[in-house]
Parts: sequence; C-alpha cells; structure tokens
Amino acid sequence: MLRPFLPIFIIFVVGVVIPVAALVLSAILGPKKATKRKLIPYESGMTPLGDAMQRMPVRFYVVAMLFILFDIEIIFLMPYALYFRQMGLFGLAEMGAFMGILLVGFVYIWRKGALRWD
Repeated sequence: MLRPFLPIFIIFVVGVVIPVAALVLSAILGPKKATKRKLIPYESGMTPLGDAMQRMPVRFYVVAMLFILFDIEIIFLMPYALYFRQMGLFGLAEMGAFMGILLVGFVYIWRKGALRWD
C-alpha cells in the first residue's frame, strides 16, 4: 500500500543523510586550530573597521523586499508569454487584471516614497 511512496522516502533519506554526513565529517576531519587572525570577521580582504554588528538602515530591507516581491510577480508573466495565443481573450483579460493589480501596488509604494533614496 505504501510502495508508491518508496522513491519519495528514499529521496528524503538521502537528502537528510548527505548533509548530516558532510557536517559530521567536517567536524571530525576539519582543522581545529583557531588563531586570532582566523577569528576576526572577513571584510573582502579589507581590514575591518568598527563593530561588525552595526545596525543597517531599514531602507535596505525595504528595497530588498520590494525587489523580491516584484521579481516574483514578474515570474508569473512567463506562462502567459508562452501560451498567450491559446488563452485568447480570457487570458488577455486575466493578465490585464494581474498587471493592473501590479501597477496599483507599484504606484502605492512610489507615492509612499519607498523608492526614494535620500
């Protein structure tokens, strides 16, 4: 009865065993000699200045979230681009509604000043 799920179970087991084995082997075989130089934060080859735990302005996070949001919404245009002839007028209306909602969201964040970098 559970035979059809055997491949999924095997993939799950392999997906758990390989990362755990990699972590265990790196802990066992990896170097353990920590020096002062190895413990300082790496700053792209530059000497670190100040505290590594500085507060980042919220604007960076807002821009990153907006980029991810609009990037994911643009992905939804791909199926329409591939099958727009088969969808006909219904597909055009649906994509128009989707683009309208996307445009309203874009105008909203524009008016709120989320895209302004002052």
